[in-house]
Amino acid sequence: MDEFPRFTAAAVQTAPEYLDAAKTVQKAVSLIREAAGHGASLVAFPEVFVPGYPYWNWTMNPVAGSPWYERLYRAAIDVPGPHVDTLRAAAAATGTTVVIGVNERGKHSLGVLYNTVLVIGPDGAVLGAHRKLVPTWAEKLTWTGGDGSSLRVHQTPVGPLGVLACGENTNTLARFALLAQGELVHVANYIALPVAPKDYDMAEAIAIRTAAHAFEGKVFSVVSCSTISPTIVDTVAGDDPVARELLARPRSALSGIFGPDGRPVVEPLIDDEGIVYGEVDLARCIQPKQMHDIIGHYNRFDVFSLHVNGSVQQPLAQGPVDGQPLTGPWQD
Repeated sequence: MDEFPRFTAAAVQTAPEYLDAAKTVQKAVSLIREAAGHGASLVAFPEVFVPGYPYWNWTMNPVAGSPWYERLYRAAIDVPGPHVDTLRAAAAATGTTVVIGVNERGKHSLGVLYNTVLVIGPDGAVLGAHRKLVPTWAEKLTWTGGDGSSLRVHQTPVGPLGVLACGENTNTLARFALLAQGELVHVANYIALPVAPKDYDMAEAIAIRTAAHAFEGKVFSVVSCSTISPTIVDTVAGDDPVARELLARPRSALSGIFGPDGRPVVEPLIDDEGIVYGEVDLARCIQPKQMHDIIGHYNRFDVFSLHVNGSVQQPLAQGPVDGQPLTGPWQD
């Protein structure tokens, strides 16, 4: 690598237009333009920003929450699809690399929704669609897990870029898989989680995870988290005072940019809506690697090894029929 990009990164902390994909995508387009207007070359959005997070999994029992799954499924998007095309056009028009979380409908089953992170290049090309490998805790009521085919580092104008969604950033092997592919820019996206156990500080948890990956890998980490809007509270909690109190808990969101020393480049944003801007200089990743390079000299690959199954997992594998390749709607 001869060139070490220097650029401005933007971490968006805001709420979606809840359960409305078209309005949320338009909000994203506006924020992409705003960030680009402030000089950002990389714009990161929260987890499942389009069109929002299934908070009812935490506040309702599975029977009461079941109709809400259908509502989310109907509001989710197709990848590829027209909503993705709108985001692609915004990235191309502003010359920015965009990372954004979406609820993606599976092509082969009405019971399949993916927690997907899209990576869109500054030319509007979709570079990657990473599906969260393991939904966290109550999220298993909504999302199907992805596979290793999307655990990839993408070559972008802002450098080798990898992404993980929320709790995946505590998965040591997933993080190592990205670092071992030469990741230098990591984007971690989250949702505000005020419904966690009482002793769980989500803002602190995000900061710890982000700093750990940045420090261990000697990379820059951009973290984007959603917020809880009054619309989300009214929609999910209704007249339930316990749910309303949960959703109002402070310190449920943190966004920012962290450097290869594990420290924030700028002061992170906690709970409030806004965009955090930070300067990234990938040349700062070089010298720290001399001390601890866990994908190089500071490891023992004769002792440790990691195998990643990078194949696409399909519900049906069948050979050609009469010499013709088999095609069908189950192919994802």
